[in-house]
Amino acid sequence: MTPKTKLRVVIAGGGTAGWMAAAALANTLGSAIDLTLVESDAIGTIGVGESTIPPLLLFNRLLGINEPEFMRATQATFKLGIKFENWKDVGDSYFHSFGAAGKDHWSAGFQHFWLAGLKRGHPHSFDDYSLELKAALEGKFAHLPDERMNYAYQLDSALYAKFLRGKAEGDGARRIEGRIAEVELDSASGEITALKLDGERRIEGDLFLDCTGFRALLIEGALHAGFDDWTHYLPCDSAIAVQTASVRPAVPYTRAIAHDAGWQWRIPLQHRQGNGIVFCSRYLDREAALERLLGSVEGEVLTQPNHIAYRTGVRRQQWHKNCVAVGLSGGFMEPLESTSIHLIQRAVLRLIRMLPGGKISPRDVTEFNEQTFTDMEQIRDFLVLHYKATNRRDSAFWRQCAAMAIPESLEQKIELFRETGRVFRKNEELFAENSWIQVMLGQGIMPTSYHPVADKLRQDELDRFLTMLRDGVSQTVAGLPQQMDYIANYCAAKQEMAA
Repeated sequence: MTPKTKLRVVIAGGGTAGWMAAAALANTLGSAIDLTLVESDAIGTIGVGESTIPPLLLFNRLLGINEPEFMRATQATFKLGIKFENWKDVGDSYFHSFGAAGKDHWSAGFQHFWLAGLKRGHPHSFDDYSLELKAALEGKFAHLPDERMNYAYQLDSALYAKFLRGKAEGDGARRIEGRIAEVELDSASGEITALKLDGERRIEGDLFLDCTGFRALLIEGALHAGFDDWTHYLPCDSAIAVQTASVRPAVPYTRAIAHDAGWQWRIPLQHRQGNGIVFCSRYLDREAALERLLGSVEGEVLTQPNHIAYRTGVRRQQWHKNCVAVGLSGGFMEPLESTSIHLIQRAVLRLIRMLPGGKISPRDVTEFNEQTFTDMEQIRDFLVLHYKATNRRDSAFWRQCAAMAIPESLEQKIELFRETGRVFRKNEELFAENSWIQVMLGQGIMPTSYHPVADKLRQDELDRFLTMLRDGVSQTVAGLPQQMDYIANYCAAKQEMAA
């Protein structure tokens, strides 16, 4: 018997996608595979993925990452949700928090009891039952027993990639500096056989990960996997990002501020703030967008504006032949709900679970693509909800959004909630019931009925139940420290790292 040949995995491109893939593969499989990452220092990365969602905690834990060390290295702050401003109406705001509001019954979610309370004269907002929401708006954070506080991070994605590179190389990943000059294909199978680099170098592999960003050099440039354009659902196609010096303590949430042709973000890190404007070039030109962004930022501008043109949509085949798209090469749906880094994580962990032990199975490829496409459709629907469910008619952009046709899957979700107050999570959907409820209520969709189980409670029982939940939130928040005081003791980064 001859020893089994190691699977040769080649990652094309670095950045957040490349080094997340390399770190996870190297940590999980180590010497069981031969792992090479090819990147060029001459090619920049998008590098604006600063806001994350809670599943990143799982990814870091799987890799054995020490949280304070990681947060110091990436300038990170805690994130408890996103504050949406001017989305339903100009001047209106709501909060999409992590975690769950209130307490569910097995037969019906908490929103049904809250709706029953409204009917019986309880004036309290749904917000009053969310620990993460109330803590965020008061600028507070702490780790609580039993992981009762759900959180994510606001971080510097370039520093995160650098941090993961150290982990990956420590676990045996090999980095090769060089620009990809050509993707070599097998004439019979059409699969990738090697990456040809400048200087006549050649990197052979069995499985290739395309982490080349929007260029998609392998999955599209060489293999022509195809692309489904979703700009008819998500019309913004441009963004500009700049970093500014901090002028006040960082809040534990991201701000998404709608304007007449899109929206702006503000993401506070420990020593600086990430700022950006997302817009539809049909309604706002690049120069006007830049002027608007620079006219609204706070603090000294630290970086040159980074202009990003993109097309929302998804690659038709995320795994095609012996190539897997990871990150922006697989598609993009704008950063509104901070899903870009999560989709990298999801693709990497899914690939590890389906990593071939020998010849690639077409069944694995089909399953991978079906699961990934389901993920992206569900995220797409959640993003489209923010644009569609609006009272705004003050600009051509918002009138287009309000009038656009939406996927049947989203229409079903909206109308089910409007008619019954119900939300159901399907197929390990990323956004759970509470996320849909908060955004639909925030965008002005109010149920006309609720589950009859809520009427089982007598008036005094419902009063005690709702009061107990509100008081529990208030008392917990009152005992929390300010986020920046907590960070100072837990994971403070050095000031000089801010540059």
